[in-house]
Amino acid sequence: MLKARIEGEIKTALKKGDSLSLSVFRMLASAIHNKEIEKRTRSGEARDVALTEEETIAVIRAELAKRKDASAAYRQGGRPDAAEREETEAAILSSLLPQELSDSDLEQIVLAGKAATGASAAKDFGKLMGWVMKEAKGRSSGERASAMVKKHLAP
Repeated sequence: MLKARIEGEIKTALKKGDSLSLSVFRMLASAIHNKEIEKRTRSGEARDVALTEEETIAVIRAELAKRKDASAAYRQGGRPDAAEREETEAAILSSLLPQELSDSDLEQIVLAGKAATGASAAKDFGKLMGWVMKEAKGRSSGERASAMVKKHLAP
């Protein structure tokens, strides 16, 4: 569904003449296509392999993170115009993501994960983090989930 929405956004941007949105959605479609090729190569399939919604969301989050990093680098380098473009692209990408979990919902997932995995110390971070990200199903960034897991595993 998300991939079809992106294709629809490309058509809409073409009709409106919105070159920035068109560029962002084409870049995203290309990143998704590359991920599908990577998945097909790993699985050994001879035919096309589609990404799941969670995998597609992960690609969008990765592209969003690239934009945020680039924006920070441009600001640090004294290029506010380029930083603003990256921030606009990030906003366009963010519009495709599902609504983020609230802090309390994320905390409930972390607490349930702690109980399910038996995580109690910092050495259990990876086990708990993997469980939380699987349960969050793309509705939380890794950055937020990591901070919440660290908070609950702190001594």
